[in-house]
Amino acid sequence: MNDIIVHGLEWTSKEMFTYPNEFIYWSIQIVMYPYMTGLVAGAFVLSSLYHVFDQKDLKELARFSLVFSLALLPVAAMPLLLHLQQPLRAMHPLFTPHFTSAISAFGIVFLTYALIVVSEVWFVYRRHFVEQINELAGEKGIGARMKRRTFKILTLGAMDIDPESLAKDKKAVRILAGIGIPVACFLHGYAGFIFGSVKANALWMSPLMPVIFIMSAVVSGIALCMLTYIIIMEYKKFKAVMAKGLGDESVKVIQGAEMEVISKSSRYLMSFLVAAISLEILDLIFRGYTAMKSWDILRSVMYGKDFVNIFILQYGLGNLVPFIILLLPGRTLRRVTLATVLILFGVFMMRWNVVIGGQAFSLSFSGFMHYHLPIIPHSLETFKEGLGGVVLVLSTPYIFFYFINKFTPSLGGKS
Repeated sequence: MNDIIVHGLEWTSKEMFTYPNEFIYWSIQIVMYPYMTGLVAGAFVLSSLYHVFDQKDLKELARFSLVFSLALLPVAAMPLLLHLQQPLRAMHPLFTPHFTSAISAFGIVFLTYALIVVSEVWFVYRRHFVEQINELAGEKGIGARMKRRTFKILTLGAMDIDPESLAKDKKAVRILAGIGIPVACFLHGYAGFIFGSVKANALWMSPLMPVIFIMSAVVSGIALCMLTYIIIMEYKKFKAVMAKGLGDESVKVIQGAEMEVISKSSRYLMSFLVAAISLEILDLIFRGYTAMKSWDILRSVMYGKDFVNIFILQYGLGNLVPFIILLLPGRTLRRVTLATVLILFGVFMMRWNVVIGGQAFSLSFSGFMHYHLPIIPHSLETFKEGLGGVVLVLSTPYIFFYFINKFTPSLGGKS
């Protein structure tokens, strides 16, 4: 008899009575998928606080968040491609779009959102493109010519930077940001919709699932942008101070991350965090109050098997502790950094508990399954669905951001 390799066999262990064809099919990459799309949506919402709601003291952080959202965008679908057994078929829903399929609808929303983000970035940085063309006009060399030609392509022929043209650019940015907020929320709400509409799974079937996903997405996106912004600015400050200390007087010492900007963004972060926690607790209370047929097995999972993951790691370490850290007076940069790291961990655990926890109990309601993340890969499958795949997905946006930031300097410059 030929050996049949079952997807999920490598990382699933079973307990008590489970069906023979039951495994943890949706593994770590399906945890990463809603996590990454949430970061995209949250980063865009943070950038819109300045462009739509005129929060002028968030200007620099908003510019950074917009470019970082663009860097995160291509990675949103990357976990799905790694998870698919036939990734070349992934383009098919985009070529045959219709709203009768949730996956196909996601393709439409994703492309719409991508066009909005790219257009907004273009309008924000069009002035910079034109100025770079003028600055490079007198320079010689292949590198300067290639760079000037690249900026010329990026302008799309729109070379006017008079006050009237720049005013039109700002108006376009405001309109695009306003349209982009609901599209970004819908982009991530779709992930919650996918889980909430699975009637066969008692843990996922909830009308609150899309809203919970949206709120936690905004929280995680703001937290990641704040954390990355702090690290980059403090690193630039450290490099400038070191260069100054070595006698290079031409280097200007950078101030680093401004505490006023971080404090204001922290207040928005706390507001969305409270909303996210409230919705999750409301969903928990609703499930206990309705006490459907599946409540007994759900209770054994939530209050037994996954008690540490849900109440200690997610709600305690990932929600309550950072909320207290941000709430205490005398807020410092180190405390905010710690809080953002814990919040990102808490949102990740929420995704983990939904995806992995939702598959932990058997459809027989009499058995359980446990997921073991592959750490050391021994095949392509265990690499993609293991720690290596997670590291690959998490590091890719920073590589994209490094190259995008060469042409759209998000930390400094005019807008």
